[in-house]
Amino acid sequence: MLRRVRAALADRPAAPEVPRDYDRTRDLGELPALLAERIEHYRAAVHRVAADGLAEAIAARLAGRGARVVVAPTDLPEPWRVPRVTWRLDEPPLPVADLDACDGVVTGCAVAIAETGTIVLDAGEAQGRRALTLVPDYHLCVVREDQIAGTVPEALARLDPVRPLTFVSGPSATSDIELDRVEGVHGPRALEVLVVG
Repeated sequence: MLRRVRAALADRPAAPEVPRDYDRTRDLGELPALLAERIEHYRAAVHRVAADGLAEAIAARLAGRGARVVVAPTDLPEPWRVPRVTWRLDEPPLPVADLDACDGVVTGCAVAIAETGTIVLDAGEAQGRRALTLVPDYHLCVVREDQIAGTVPEALARLDPVRPLTFVSGPSATSDIELDRVEGVHGPRALEVLVVG
């Protein structure tokens, strides 16, 4: 059978070579500003903060949400664990019911993509396991400016493909056949991002 297929295709021209030299020369402008604009497009909140004001920004965002019990990965930096909040560290791994009972989660990220407004988590430092960011209704994510890549190919080059990658573009949302948007179906209903410069 394959011989017949080859014979039938013998007079076809060769497929053209597909260029793989992605356009890396485009000027995307200031990456943190572009990232913020794109994240806001997805109905998420973005706040740019100075490194020395990060703890205060975390405290303000959690207070603004009325968050009292917050889950965090075990390696969340100590300065991020602000007072006036009961912190539930995921060690041993908390059951889903306990994660669901928390008011939110605070994590870092592996990389953020300015062009698409996407945050990528890989269960690495300050991120924890995937369930931490999918079960609680509110996710507060800290992105350092040096973690921002301009484009998807640049971001993928920074990631380890064998790690569990989660791409987050705004709060969880889906649309039914009538295009009615429903938020919080398979993840947090609210996403806030602190871009630290």
